[in-house]
Amino acid sequence: MKLIISSSELLKGVMSVSKAIPAKSPLPILENFLFDLKGNVLEITASDSELTLKTQIETENTTEEGKIAVPAKHMMDLLKELPDQPLTISTSSESSFICKWASGESTLPYFPAEDYPEITGTDETAVTITFPAQSLVDGITGTIYATADDEIRPAMNGILFDIDPASTTLVASDSHKLICYTTADVKASEKASFILHKKPAAILKSIIGKDAETVEISFDSKNAVFKFNTTMVICRLVVGKYPKYRDVIPQNNSNILRINRMQLLNTVKRVSVCSNKASNHIKFDLKSGSLMISAQDLGFSIAAHETIPCQYDGEELTIGFKSPFIIEILSNMGCGDIVMKFLDSKRAALVVPAEDEEESEKLCGIIMPIMIS
Repeated sequence: MKLIISSSELLKGVMSVSKAIPAKSPLPILENFLFDLKGNVLEITASDSELTLKTQIETENTTEEGKIAVPAKHMMDLLKELPDQPLTISTSSESSFICKWASGESTLPYFPAEDYPEITGTDETAVTITFPAQSLVDGITGTIYATADDEIRPAMNGILFDIDPASTTLVASDSHKLICYTTADVKASEKASFILHKKPAAILKSIIGKDAETVEISFDSKNAVFKFNTTMVICRLVVGKYPKYRDVIPQNNSNILRINRMQLLNTVKRVSVCSNKASNHIKFDLKSGSLMISAQDLGFSIAAHETIPCQYDGEELTIGFKSPFIIEILSNMGCGDIVMKFLDSKRAALVVPAEDEEESEKLCGIIMPIMIS
């Protein structure tokens, strides 16, 4: 292998896939980048066997094609210290290669590409959809915080992509709260779904750049492949059946609260300081024109309440929640006003951005109430 490449472009490339490099692996070869040089294109692969990231970089010149596994940490550490300049990379023996720059060079070991595990994508049964890049980022951002850490029900540890001919909905839940993000921009000829674990979902969100317009997603029963620009993400899907989430979305809610999101969020934060630290219980007392939020911890003889103006249509209602769940949902809805809909004090409350209320409820949250004394 012999090539000339921009050191800054190479650094950008290795850093973009480095999140797949495991800190410690039973397969030491996975602590390396796989460099595959064909023509004037260098493909860089990093994998932890569950998640694989690939990217491609154009070289300035290719003298000899080749495929080698190079130590990830040494390569990144070296490139971080080099100012932008042409870098010549060439194999010098059967086990080492040289990185040469204007005023110096470094010799590093490499390993045979044959030792690197074969990365498999999807099979002939794969379904393919195209997602607007920003919609995918917004969907993951808006739902990932609601995923669970559940060893018994692994399906809850990921985001459900529920695809049908009319729209696609991303869903996450930890059984206490449920978040749905729906977009009509992504459709399929027939119903399909997959569950993406939150770890690759977080990495995917972080590496989709602002220059990406669309993301092509292919998935079968085992794997999903995400392609955008010169990057490819291959990941193992979560095996399991996701609960019937639509059954828990409350319908025909007759009690409607409309309120400024930040005002409600800050009030909940203040009042919850005096809630019991084990239960985090807070209470909403709703009546026309006002909402009183209260909390107490009898063990420490502390209590707090605050009344804020609001628009409320419905019967007077008292309902309890766990404050961290309210805070999480409100913190992750980037809107001015929100609408909360209640049927009664025993059933789940629906939370939607006010601007989406009349639409297909693009983003909605469901939060389970608690019994209050």
